[in-house]
Amino acid sequence: MGRKQLNTPRSQVRSALRQLFLRSRERAAALKAAGNCCEECGKKASKAKGREVQVEVHHRAGNLNWDLLLDHIQRHLLCDPQEMMVLCKKCHHNFHDNTIKRS
Repeated sequence: MGRKQLNTPRSQVRSALRQLFLRSRERAAALKAAGNCCEECGKKASKAKGREVQVEVHHRAGNLNWDLLLDHIQRHLLCDPQEMMVLCKKCHHNFHDNTIKRS
């Protein structure tokens, strides 16, 4: 019998983040501001047969460091279950307000 995998695979996290970005309001706003045109050559996005042109959104600050981002997410958000605790909504709120002791 196989052992159940405990950690969410990096590929699944990366795919979810990519989908989030592709559907984000920020990405849509960047495309709209550019008029759905390449800001370098001016070509407009088109799906017309024989004249297909795709435009993509690039981060001006440079390449996104996926490995660093994934490391941070797995260390702080998708951490070991022993580093998590289950609380009701009220206790969770109180915990963040420091009105209950952390153990």
